[in-house]
Amino acid sequence: MRILLDTNVLVSGLMGRGLCKDLLSRVVTEHSVVLGAPVRDELRRVLLTKFRIPEVLWREIDGGLAEFEQAPASVISPGVAISDTSDIPIVACAVAAGVDVFVTGDQVLLDIGNAGSMPIKSPRALWLMLGEKKDG
Repeated sequence: MRILLDTNVLVSGLMGRGLCKDLLSRVVTEHSVVLGAPVRDELRRVLLTKFRIPEVLWREIDGGLAEFEQAPASVISPGVAISDTSDIPIVACAVAAGVDVFVTGDQVLLDIGNAGSMPIKSPRALWLMLGEKKDG
């Protein structure tokens, strides 16, 4: 399965512990992670400014991110109304990349449900879905 993780899920997976960290580990080992250019850019900004990680650490993280499939920014419309304009390029990138699922912790995006045929899932919903696929 090809999965694009939103910035908030990546930050939680990289910097935290718990569900998002476990999910990131599972997705990386069992599926294909698609890294959208808008997510990468936002991730860099968040890690350097909010978490104040050193630039050298960012370069190390970025080197690891290079292993993921890279999806360029897209100018296409995501096909759904999104109130936060900063989320539009991220959802548009996921739609253009044709991922199987977009994972976010952003409730506004989760309330949309789907962008075209692409489901928008919470980390918990994806975790449960992956558990069902593994069992079935």
